[in-house]
Amino acid sequence: MTTTPRTRPAPTVWPALQAHDAPALIDFLVNTLGFVKTAAYTDGDLVAHAQLDWPEGGGIMLGSYKPDHDWSRQPGTAGMYVVTDDPDALYERVRAAGADIFREIADQEYGNREFCVRDPEGNLWSFGYYRGEPRP
Repeated sequence: MTTTPRTRPAPTVWPALQAHDAPALIDFLVNTLGFVKTAAYTDGDLVAHAQLDWPEGGGIMLGSYKPDHDWSRQPGTAGMYVVTDDPDALYERVRAAGADIFREIADQEYGNREFCVRDPEGNLWSFGYYRGEPRP
């Protein structure tokens, strides 16, 4: 089944991050990587919940780190892979912004073209055009 942006199902898996400085992480993800801030519920400098959508589909949720809560994850320990149709253009945008690129853009032996960047919290982000294997 071929899908278009109009027929793609709404995302049903939402990776969730916590951050020591959630407002700064949101700024980085929006201004440097290109996510779209769809929602952010704050209390001063604390972010109770934010939703950032990826323009090409999917998104993440994040909030301020609360070590005493049962849904607590150590900031800076996540690794994300994000699909983009134009990894070269995104790489140039990220490089121009001065982001911490730890793997330069390159063709991979398995057919992807990708690069990797570290966000200010230490999370790792890989961007490429590989969309995964088709479902059987």
